[in-house]
Amino acid sequence: MSSESHLRRLTLVYNCTANTLILRTVSKKIAPWLAAGPEIVPQPTAIWPIRSLLVIALLVITSTLYLALHSRTVYLVDYACFRQNSNLRITKATFLEHARLSSLLDDSIVNFIATILKRSGMSDETCVPPVHHYIEPCCGLDEACSEAELVVFSVIDDLLAKTCIKRDAIGGLITNCSAFCPVPSIADMIVNKYKLRGDIRVMNLSGMACSASMIAVGLASNMLQVMPRGSHVLVVSTETIGPSYYSGNKRSMVLSNILLRIGGVAKLLSTSRSKARFRLVHFTRTITAANNSAYRCVYQEEDEKGNLGIALSKDLTVVAGHALKANIMATGPYVLPTSELLKFLLFNMARKMPHGRNIRPYIPNFCVTFEHFCIHAGGPAVISSVQHGLKLSDQYVEPSWMTLHRFGNQLSSSVWYELAYIDAKGQMKKNDRVWMIGFGAGYECNTASWVCIQPSSSADGPWGNCINHYPKDIFKKILN
Repeated sequence: MSSESHLRRLTLVYNCTANTLILRTVSKKIAPWLAAGPEIVPQPTAIWPIRSLLVIALLVITSTLYLALHSRTVYLVDYACFRQNSNLRITKATFLEHARLSSLLDDSIVNFIATILKRSGMSDETCVPPVHHYIEPCCGLDEACSEAELVVFSVIDDLLAKTCIKRDAIGGLITNCSAFCPVPSIADMIVNKYKLRGDIRVMNLSGMACSASMIAVGLASNMLQVMPRGSHVLVVSTETIGPSYYSGNKRSMVLSNILLRIGGVAKLLSTSRSKARFRLVHFTRTITAANNSAYRCVYQEEDEKGNLGIALSKDLTVVAGHALKANIMATGPYVLPTSELLKFLLFNMARKMPHGRNIRPYIPNFCVTFEHFCIHAGGPAVISSVQHGLKLSDQYVEPSWMTLHRFGNQLSSSVWYELAYIDAKGQMKKNDRVWMIGFGAGYECNTASWVCIQPSSSADGPWGNCINHYPKDIFKKILN
């Protein structure tokens, strides 16, 4: 029920109540005067206080209902991405040399690794955790915790320095890390490190892979709807990839070792517009786990020798395409202009007519809605399939390609490195609209759309020392 219908009903109740009370009051006041004689006339001030009280009560009730039913606007105050140290860098030649020296890998797998590295689209500047620099990586609990602390504490320190927010002002905390779930949780590690409030609302997400950052944004938005106005929620997204290293010879499971890289991001969301950089327009979550092939598309399992790892299906791009299509169908009515919606409707009607099967489905032009696109940098196949599916020019997918080239697949945080690329290039303008597209295990496609309120005042961030070297002409090299 809309707020307008509530207001109409409240007005009707008010009128009935006011008339009844006034009539009773007037009759009680007038009756003695009528008995005394016709020359006595009641004064208007006798009923004015009652009517004033009813007006005030109506205003209070109406305001309360409006605030309760009206969805609060959520803002992104700012964000900070993890800036890797040069000692974490691993070149493709070093990665391949370690594979050749390993006693665990067969020659066929080494050749497979060489092929994937060549086609990965990654440069020699990508970074891995310290344990991956050993020829036979072995990641215990201490090494995994050290990796998580390295990333998480660094991004939170940067974010607190950028926003100048007091720690007591943080009323909620959401963390997401898929495969590494220590006890106490990463969220508890943060509360302990920064001595956050005792009544802070804490949530720790796991198992949702690359789309978890978008899920966390949606969850933070819902959390802010019920928190006091002006509250702040801290969202930290990362992936501790050390414990996920696969030491076997199954090709579908070796892929995660080759493609995944270290990264993380911290975001501060609030219902206060003060100092905010972006406004959240819409969030859509699409999950296709009811389909078995989609459910097992990204799957943690053991191989025949008991080695634990994450298997990536060869149908990954097809499943991602179906998930994106479902998400577009849900998101389109909220973000597309009327002209695009009408075109989509007419094409669908034409396809249902006789001989209409030969008509290709109409793909809405999202470029009329968004100036920037941040597509999960999962790999060349993922970016190119989304680019082809949405009919985007190279200009719109440049942040995704450059992020993949410079940082590799950083899972849930990759879309924020792409946003940082746009900021560092000075391409983000006031009122520009951004569409973030995240894919992840489940299989899920989660999207979030933002409107820029205040462009970045500096290029400091993960691209600060290399943005002048980009963009690079790597599209044709990768696709060929």
